[in-house]
Amino acid sequence: MNSPLTFFALAAALLIPSIGRSEEWPRFRGENGSGVSSDQKVALEWSAEKNMAWSRDLPGMGSSSPIVWGDRVFVTCYSGYGLPDGSNSIADLKRHVVALNRETGEIVWTADVAGAGESEDPFVGFLGEHGYASNTPVTDGKSVFCFFGKAGVVAFDFDGKELWRKPVGTMHSQKRWGSASSPILVGDMLIVKAGDESRAVYGFDKRTGEEKWKAEGSVLEQTYGTPVVHRVDDSRTDLIVAGTGEVWGMNPETGGLRWFSEMGLKGNISSSPVLEGDQLILFGGFPRTMGLGMKLGLKGDVSGKATLWENTKVKAYMTAPIFHNGHLYFIRDEGIACCADPVKGELIYEERLPDASGTRGKGKPFYASPVIVNGHLLAVSRTAGTFVIEAKPAFNLVRKNVIEGDETRFQGTPAISDGQIFLRSEKTLYCIAKSSE
Repeated sequence: MNSPLTFFALAAALLIPSIGRSEEWPRFRGENGSGVSSDQKVALEWSAEKNMAWSRDLPGMGSSSPIVWGDRVFVTCYSGYGLPDGSNSIADLKRHVVALNRETGEIVWTADVAGAGESEDPFVGFLGEHGYASNTPVTDGKSVFCFFGKAGVVAFDFDGKELWRKPVGTMHSQKRWGSASSPILVGDMLIVKAGDESRAVYGFDKRTGEEKWKAEGSVLEQTYGTPVVHRVDDSRTDLIVAGTGEVWGMNPETGGLRWFSEMGLKGNISSSPVLEGDQLILFGGFPRTMGLGMKLGLKGDVSGKATLWENTKVKAYMTAPIFHNGHLYFIRDEGIACCADPVKGELIYEERLPDASGTRGKGKPFYASPVIVNGHLLAVSRTAGTFVIEAKPAFNLVRKNVIEGDETRFQGTPAISDGQIFLRSEKTLYCIAKSSE
């Protein structure tokens, strides 16, 4: 006979099923933006018919990435303006936050957020390559926080009730390319990098929306990457923010600057930084695109001291790199898979992916950043499918997965959780999982 202790332990387990999830995916590129999943159960081969658990058309277009917590998947999109047919006026722009049941794909709720009217950047030029829902939301398992550029920051609970809303400015960058940086959470602080909207980084109390601090700098203009967090020791955590020609190490609780470093990445910084231990890797720059490695954990002005290497061959313009087993993997925007030594900043291989160059629009073949799962790199192209590459320092393209029938672009980075891959095109969210057959 089971003891009372055993009975209550079993009862408690039944009441909290979500704790059994092998992995949440709460923000852009998962835990601290690493892009690495420990999941061993995912399907690495799929199509519209094979290993497709479900698909769901969304109430609008978008380029943001899905996030996952418990039984919910969250994704953003937009409607009313900036659509392929060119209809309607900028005053009709709306953003949408969509919550879906992760097992069935049913939409649980949708919340609408009005645009900023004439303050929005018009749907012309390269803004048309990504649209008005490019910022990935973030969640703490209780609330979901969304950044909608000039329409501000909005928090919702898991039932779709709006909790608070805050503006972050309506400025424009010189090129008027819109907004793309995603919010992150550091403890009870919601961090929003609004470089396009106000040349500033904000710290908000996640519970109330109260602005706790604001750090401004002209170097934040035309920088679209998402910050990451570096834990220096038990008493110090740094918020890492990349600007044009500078990297900042900030106190996430106060916004104070602990260190900064000048560096060689000038012009647009579209890629997000990644960390491995005390080393940072950052790609970007225009027209001179390059990559760099930097040592973290220092204080003050560390210009010329922190930079470990700079290389114009170890680089990408849009996509972020990824660490795995001592190597650095990345996909150049034009469709070249690369592996490099992250310590020396030297290439190990570069291989052009076959049939990756076809795209619809003005941009390059890859916008989404790669992720690594079960020893494989998943590289989502805009229109040619997802390339599955073995994550080893010798190039091996395993396969290419194409979802037939979806003629829109795939520009969001996948989310991975508990044996499921969540992949979005501009119009549809897909759940990929191994078939039970």
